[in-house]
Amino acid sequence: MKARILTAAAAAVFLLAACEGGEHSDLRAELDRLTRDLPRRVDPLPQVKPYEPVPYEAFDVADPFGPTKIELATKSAASGGGGALAPDLNRPKEPLEAYPLETLTMVGTLTRQKQSFALVKADSGLYRVRVGNYLGQNFGVITKITDSEITLRELIQDSAGDWAERESALLLQEAGATTEAR
Repeated sequence: MKARILTAAAAAVFLLAACEGGEHSDLRAELDRLTRDLPRRVDPLPQVKPYEPVPYEAFDVADPFGPTKIELATKSAASGGGGALAPDLNRPKEPLEAYPLETLTMVGTLTRQKQSFALVKADSGLYRVRVGNYLGQNFGVITKITDSEITLRELIQDSAGDWAERESALLLQEAGATTEAR
């Protein structure tokens, strides 16, 4: 019985040795050739500095992302402050005031009973506007419509809460024309 076990063990060792032989020698040679130029030692990672917390000390400064600007605008409009240019916050908003001026596109003009209208595209809708209508999110009122552009007067609030006028134009969309601020 011992002879059979020894014979089986010898056969197993012989088979394992036969598998080890030349069958994968070409792969080992290729692997040795490819890894010959690689460094054998990897540099250690740099030392990480410990985290040092910085205390927040700007509790008295106005939050630039908070609603204080809107509150300031509402208060100044209600009290008559903020300059004489404050917008009328109580009037109903027009549909094109929901879009930034940069996303609106002038696509044409119309004349009906001696009154000029402009066609403005917003998203997938087409709107007809005239002098006195509002465009954009900066309280922009249309002051002039020509065949090639819509001229607007926008009200912009500065950091002190005062309102300033800015003239902008929405150009007819031809060969890359865009919105411009003057």
